[in-house]
Amino acid sequence: MNLHIQPEPDFSRLRKVLLRQGEPDRIPFIEVYINIPVMEFILDRKFPDLAIRDLDQDRDLREKWWDLRIEFMYRMGFDYVPVTFACPWSGRIEKRLVAKDTAELSTGERSWANESEGVINSWEDFNNYPWPKVEDIDYSSLEYVARNLPEGMKIMGYGGGWFMEGLMGLMGIVPLSYALADTPDLVAAVSDKLTELAVAGFGAMAEMDAVGALWLGDDMGFNTATLISPDDLRRYVFPGQKKLVDIAHAHDLPFCLHACGNLEQVMDDLIDDVGIDAKHSFEDVFLPVIEAKKRYGDRIAILGGVDVDVLSRSSEQQVREYTRRVLCECGPGGGYALGSGNSWPGYIKTENYLAMMDEGWKHGRYPIEC
Repeated sequence: MNLHIQPEPDFSRLRKVLLRQGEPDRIPFIEVYINIPVMEFILDRKFPDLAIRDLDQDRDLREKWWDLRIEFMYRMGFDYVPVTFACPWSGRIEKRLVAKDTAELSTGERSWANESEGVINSWEDFNNYPWPKVEDIDYSSLEYVARNLPEGMKIMGYGGGWFMEGLMGLMGIVPLSYALADTPDLVAAVSDKLTELAVAGFGAMAEMDAVGALWLGDDMGFNTATLISPDDLRRYVFPGQKKLVDIAHAHDLPFCLHACGNLEQVMDDLIDDVGIDAKHSFEDVFLPVIEAKKRYGDRIAILGGVDVDVLSRSSEQQVREYTRRVLCECGPGGGYALGSGNSWPGYIKTENYLAMMDEGWKHGRYPIEC
């Protein structure tokens, strides 16, 4: 496909969207996660084989990894590079289940948290767990990317797995559900530990001149409701999230939330109490992005939303037509960035994702023509 994208990075256009300060020159692109094989396919180059958060890996290889990531984001027309800090977990963070990745652009294996078993299910587990130390958090990737950003680009300081995701990962969703009733003080203690680390990491990112926004990934729901009760989210999850929002706002930075699932029961909490500026992750099965813009677009920015199922199973022409509808309905007035409803995994048809971006580049300039 002959993409029309000509890189012209300018983080100020994305900032304008995140803060709902009117229409920028064009609708920016947004994506929280892009599969490494996808980036390798687009760039026609191999990324170094390493875990980017593994501090024992060779630093030169890590820097080469980031060179390729920066190049990818630049060439694809993004205004930012998402970068996180490395928290030195000296023990296994969580128990994972693993299966073969059968996607066309495969990572080899896919893994997910064990729902039935955690690593912290008692006070003994909690006391024996090798918790990382705040002073050992590593920011070298952020520092390297900051030194090597193309002109006009900024870092989106990203972090995931801290609050709801952290509780699920460490305790397992089934044991966590029992603990919420039987040992709520243990849940609170785990939440406090996670919050301490997240506050330190996000606080340090906020101090960096190259960071233009903070972005938290914290899945909290499924297709019909939140994973735990709204009241438990208010007790164990939202206070930590709010601390990160307060850090962002104290440094004049927008705060974005990526959260999968149906969060209708708590959207007012997230907007009015937690104080998020922008929301990412939408699915047509419960809240199409066009409806999200109508419902919440006067209060927060709406990010992405081109449904992953549409990108995975539709024809290229259907994706183009779907994307133009999204641009026409969500673009006017600003407060919208174009991207998928969740991420860019290897099972999405590459030609479909590129078609979405092509439509955004050709038809996303203001004033939007429908």
